[in-house]
Amino acid sequence: MTVLILGLLLFLGLHSVRIVADDWRSAQLARLGEKRWKGLYSLVAFAGLGLIIWGYALARQQPQLLWTPPTGLRHASALLMLFSLILLAAANVPNNRIKTLLHHPMLLGTQLWAVAHLLSNGSLADVVLFGSFLAWSSVDLYAAVQRDRAAGVAYPGGTTAGTLLAIVAGCVLWLLLAFWLHGVLFGVRPFG
Repeated sequence: MTVLILGLLLFLGLHSVRIVADDWRSAQLARLGEKRWKGLYSLVAFAGLGLIIWGYALARQQPQLLWTPPTGLRHASALLMLFSLILLAAANVPNNRIKTLLHHPMLLGTQLWAVAHLLSNGSLADVVLFGSFLAWSSVDLYAAVQRDRAAGVAYPGGTTAGTLLAIVAGCVLWLLLAFWLHGVLFGVRPFG
């Protein structure tokens, strides 16, 4: 569990710099330049992600079960994951109305991803992993909305084509994960 927690502290701590030390972040960007800042940021993020993956794998070898979720919650989780992946796609597809309406679809998608996994998993490692991401994404969403308001950010209107592309991309990603990749990458097949 120690490796998992260390990875979460590194990964989510790094992704919280803008929340807790935005002036420091701006100074580092100015001092290092955008490319060096992004390079260092990426290295630390990948190190944290690697520790999360390794720590979670270690914790799954000797799970500490807190509760056994009802089987029916897997279906609710699958539905939440569909919406989560559409939101993830909307964060990356240009000119879509989902981003125009919600402003921060990646953070909202992260929240849905975390809730979906908390509903269908009951071990201590699951609560630590997915609960940490849920807490972080909630705080980050609040901070991002406050920054947007303070800066008077206006999100441009999206197009129907961009919106449909985001929805289709999210659905395709959901199908790939639900019926193939989730089992290959994580050893768990959501539908058997």
